[in-house]
Amino acid sequence: MNSAGKPVKLINAAVIVASLGYFVDIYDLLLFGIIRIKSLTSLGVTGDDIDRIGMYLINIQMVGMLIGGIIWGVLGDKRGRLSVLFGSILLYSVANIANGMIGGEHAIAWYMIWRFVAGLGLAGELGAGITLVSEILPKEKRGLGTMIVASVGISGAVVAYFVSEYFGDNWRICYYIGGSLGLALLILRVSVVESGMYNSIKQSGNVSRGNYFKFFTSKERFLRYLKCIMIGLPTWFVVGILMTFSNKFAKEMGVEGAIDPGKAIMICYAALTFGDFASGFISQMMRSRKKVLYIFYTLTLISVILYFNAYGISAAAFYTICGLMGFSVGFWAIFVTVAAEQFGTNLRATAATTVPNYARGLLPVISLLFTGLQSAGVSYLHSGFITGIVCIALAFVFAFSMQETFGKDLDYVEET
Repeated sequence: MNSAGKPVKLINAAVIVASLGYFVDIYDLLLFGIIRIKSLTSLGVTGDDIDRIGMYLINIQMVGMLIGGIIWGVLGDKRGRLSVLFGSILLYSVANIANGMIGGEHAIAWYMIWRFVAGLGLAGELGAGITLVSEILPKEKRGLGTMIVASVGISGAVVAYFVSEYFGDNWRICYYIGGSLGLALLILRVSVVESGMYNSIKQSGNVSRGNYFKFFTSKERFLRYLKCIMIGLPTWFVVGILMTFSNKFAKEMGVEGAIDPGKAIMICYAALTFGDFASGFISQMMRSRKKVLYIFYTLTLISVILYFNAYGISAAAFYTICGLMGFSVGFWAIFVTVAAEQFGTNLRATAATTVPNYARGLLPVISLLFTGLQSAGVSYLHSGFITGIVCIALAFVFAFSMQETFGKDLDYVEET
C-alpha cells in the first residue's frame, strides 16, 4: 500500500524510471571498456600504453564514482531520492557528450577529466533508484522490484557493445547516443513521486538525515556498512580485471584466435542479466538474501577456476566461460537490495548510494593487488588467479556474518 492506502503495482513509474536510468548508467559505465582500444588508438596511443592508460582511465572513473557516491548519497537523504535521480542523470549525460568531443594535443588529459566527471554522475543513479523502489514497494515485492531494476540496467552493457559494433571506428557517436538517452530519460522523471517514508521523516523535522559520518560513530553500524561493501568484491574483479583485459589473459593461455575485450564484456553482461533474474527469483523462493549470495559466490569460484585453466581452447569456448562467469556474478540485484535493507530511512540513500560505488571504487585496490603481485615476481596469470581467490574469500566471510534482511520492515530510522 502507498501513503494513501492504495495497493502499489510492481511495474510502476518509479521502477520504470529507475530501470531505464540504470540502463543508461551501465551503458556509459561499460562503454569505455568496450571502446577502449578504438578510442585510444584513434587518439594516437599505441602499444603497451593502451593498457597502461586504459587502466588509469578506468581507475579515474572509479575514483569519481567513489567521491560522487558520498555526495549523491548525502543529498539523497537530505534533499530527496528524486533530486539525486535528476542530478546524476543530467551530469553523466553531459559528460558522455563531452567524452565524444575530445581531441587535439591534450585529448588524453580531457579524456581523464571527463571520465572522472562521468564517474561523479554515474555514482548517484543506482543508489537513489534502488532506495526509491525499496521504499515504495511492499516488502513482499521489494526484491522483485530491485531485480527488475538491476536486470534491465545490466542489459545496457549489451546495447553498448552492439552500438559500438554498428558504428565501427566512429566511437564518438557511441558517447553521443549515451548522452542523448540520458537527457531523454529526464522527461520521464516528472511522472515519479517521492518516497512516502522519506517524506514522513522530512516533515517531522527532528530526524538527522544523510549524516555520512554516522557510519563511523558506531562500531556496529560501521561493521554493517563495511560488510555491505565487501560482498560486492567478486563482481568488479570479474568485470574490471578478467573481462576488461581478457585479450591479454587469453593470449597468455594460448587461446586459439584473438579475443575482443568488448565482446567479452558484452557476453559477460548478457549472462549477468539472466543471473540477476535468477538470483532475484531464488531469493524470493528461498526467502533469503544470504543463501543466494553463497550460491553465486560458489558459482563464481568455479567459473574463475575454469577461466584460468582455459589453455589452448578455442575463442568460442573462452567466450562461453566469460558467459558462465557473467551469470555467476549476477547477484548485483541482491547486493544493492541488501545495502538498502540494512539501514534506516534517514541513512538509507546514503548507504545504498555509497555502498555500490565503494564496491566499484575498490577496483583500483584490486588492481594494485593484481599489479603488485606481478611486481613481486608472480606471473600475470597467477597474479590474476590469486587476486580472484582473495576477492571471493573476503566476500564469503563478510556475507556469512551479515544480518538476514529478507522481508525486513524498512519504515524506521537509525538512532543517531
